[in-house]
Amino acid sequence: MIHDDQRKPSRLIINQSLKLTRILGFLLIPLIAPLSLSAQFSYPPEFKEARVETYRKTGSTELKLWIFGESDPKTTKPAIVFFFGGGWNSGSPAQFENQARHFAKRGMIAIVADYRVKSRHNVQVVECVKDAKAAIAWVRENAKRLGVDPDKIAASGGSAGGHLAASTGTISGFGSDERPNAMILFNPACTLAPIAGWQPPGARAKLSTERFGVEATAISPAHHVGPQTPPTLILHGTKDSTVPYASVVAFEAEMKKAGRPCKLVGYEGAEHGFFNRGENYDKTLTEADKFLVDLGWIKK
Repeated sequence: MIHDDQRKPSRLIINQSLKLTRILGFLLIPLIAPLSLSAQFSYPPEFKEARVETYRKTGSTELKLWIFGESDPKTTKPAIVFFFGGGWNSGSPAQFENQARHFAKRGMIAIVADYRVKSRHNVQVVECVKDAKAAIAWVRENAKRLGVDPDKIAASGGSAGGHLAASTGTISGFGSDERPNAMILFNPACTLAPIAGWQPPGARAKLSTERFGVEATAISPAHHVGPQTPPTLILHGTKDSTVPYASVVAFEAEMKKAGRPCKLVGYEGAEHGFFNRGENYDKTLTEADKFLVDLGWIKK
């Protein structure tokens, strides 16, 4: 495992063929990542002991979220909202059920949110961003009814869902400007365009606009880091060929420039989606738990 104080940024010198392979891999998240996720997590999800609410209606689509944890009439609790991965193409809220149940047991209100994706709704990525921002806004607007502390709402997610969680804490516009108070990101796609320390081939920018619905920089969290970006934890595999590790190092650098708290934990040799199962599931959950303890949101 690599922590901030153990890592010194280095320049990656690789041939053009490898660069192109990596960037095509990033662009093909919608084609690759959903295959494994769909096999693991069913859609629509079915949860026991979870309340379901509709947080947004768009056209004929009702977007729902599922709530774990009991509200306490005597106090309010911190909340965490999870967004599933799947390349903005498919996936299921069931991906983060176990994490949500864990944090509900730790005294939080834990939520897994659905959002529109290309395979089911034929939408571009910018619409996914709008949904995620609407989910955070809905939780804050309904905080009193849910028993949530409106000043302790975390956004979390993995891969494409990590991108959406990061977008809620960095990007203005596209609907609500309500921001979470913390972010926990699992191998997030948070740097979608060239930036200092992360210079993918220019072909990616040309290919991405049609898929994203806007210029890549408009919905690239790293390009919007600022003084209002909340404290962030990033959990990422160093051998991730889908969302390269260097891209989150670049995000971390932007956070440091802005003077914002950001902890990047690298998992040596781990690949994309490493956090979903086994030993790395336990390790990442422990790191996320510690992050929230350090914020004073939950007890040690």
